Amino acid sequence: MKKIALNLLVMAAALVAAGASQAQERVRIGFMSPITGPQAGNGVDNRDAVQLAIKELNAKGLKVAGKTIQFELDINDDTADPRQGVQVAQTLVDKKVKFVLGPYNSGVTMPASRVFADGGVVVFTVASNPKITTQGHNNLFRIGATDNQLGAKMAAYAGQDLKIKTVAVIDDRTAYGQGVAQEFSDQAKRMGIKIVAKEFTTDKATDFSSILTAVRAAKPDAVFYGGYSSQAGPMLRQMRSLGITAPLLGGDGICSSETATLSQIAGELNVYCTQGGSIIDRSDKGKKFAERYRAEFKRDPLTYAAAFYDGAYLLASAIEATQSTDPKKIIEHVAKGSYAGVAGEYSYDAKHDLRSSAVTVFTFKGKDVVALKSL
Repeated sequence: MKKIALNLLVMAAALVAAGASQAQERVRIGFMSPITGPQAGNGVDNRDAVQLAIKELNAKGLKVAGKTIQFELDINDDTADPRQGVQVAQTLVDKKVKFVLGPYNSGVTMPASRVFADGGVVVFTVASNPKITTQGHNNLFRIGATDNQLGAKMAAYAGQDLKIKTVAVIDDRTAYGQGVAQEFSDQAKRMGIKIVAKEFTTDKATDFSSILTAVRAAKPDAVFYGGYSSQAGPMLRQMRSLGITAPLLGGDGICSSETATLSQIAGELNVYCTQGGSIIDRSDKGKKFAERYRAEFKRDPLTYAAAFYDGAYLLASAIEATQSTDPKKIIEHVAKGSYAGVAGEYSYDAKHDLRSSAVTVFTFKGKDVVALKSL
């Protein structure tokens, strides 16, 4: 009898374990950003923000159809390279991952988005080139501002607040760099700001002496750079060594403490940049997010941590609202609904761009990126 009773207990335990297993559903979220290479600082920042969101979401115990959702992050390094990005995208599709946060770079997002569209993967990206959402991929949503907003608002601030009359424009020939530089230039011209020099480099360059010599000869009131911190920092150092004291302007690509670190300048940087979203530290949600991020990672969040964090919560809220992990239902819900996140309100137009995205102008105080004004 004792043996029978023991067997019954073992069977009961097995049934309970099976029931617990059945009561949980694992949802893998793909993540892609440059987590090695020159832009690793931003990629790691994006990754950690998503990890923080997933840690919180798993602690909440979100339920769908009676099952507790357990989110898992599938981390992928695209190295900011379009070819690597396509390979990463195909790998995620082959793994049957339904949802992706990323890519970070416009140049990676353009080709990768076609792979994701063919695979039916729901994508949330901060990539800002306007062309990304004109491809007709209804599975893709932008969770940040576009170059139209970032570049144009920087030009507006330059003309209205900094009283800039002439400017030199440099871009790194990436989809992002060219896009934000073009939008800046278009708005600058509309405001009567004269573009006295146009130069270009690459997102791998380290020596800018030849183009900066040409810029110095043009004597601009400011220099706008369309590119990323990995080039902006060294460029700023070389500008100052050549005696170019004009402010350096840029979009969100240079809005990172990495710009200050790589510049190796101890004093005033005289740099201004724009970033999508309102001033985070001025909202209760923003303050709490920044506090949790600092507590978890012992450093301040960079440019798009809040947007990637919001992207994870936007997806989770859609899963909870639809009580489904079916990509088609998630797409329909996100396209028609809205979500109030840390960085702003997420509601979408027909192209899946944000209906409204505040843009904030930042400057640097030492290595700290400090918000000045939301436009």
